[in-house]
Amino acid sequence: MTPARTYTLLSAAGSYSSTTPGTLGGHRRSRIYGRLDCPSALRAIARGGYVQHRVFFADESTAVEAGYRPCGVCMREAYAAWKRAAR
Repeated sequence: MTPARTYTLLSAAGSYSSTTPGTLGGHRRSRIYGRLDCPSALRAIARGGYVQHRVFFADESTAVEAGYRPCGVCMREAYAAWKRAAR
């Protein structure tokens, strides 16, 4: 029997292991989260140097609780709401 694959996800309390992969990705230094297929993140990954700062979240509320903001490219509505609230 093959052992279940585990994924490391981030929460407000720190990182934890999960058998379910994250639904959102983020960048640890810029504290931005977005979809895993975000064009902006994929370009940054292709340029290199991004992978070591990549984090994953189970859902949007977990990313927000961890102090991350939505990506302005792939999550425009959530970003606009965050921007309005920040004023």
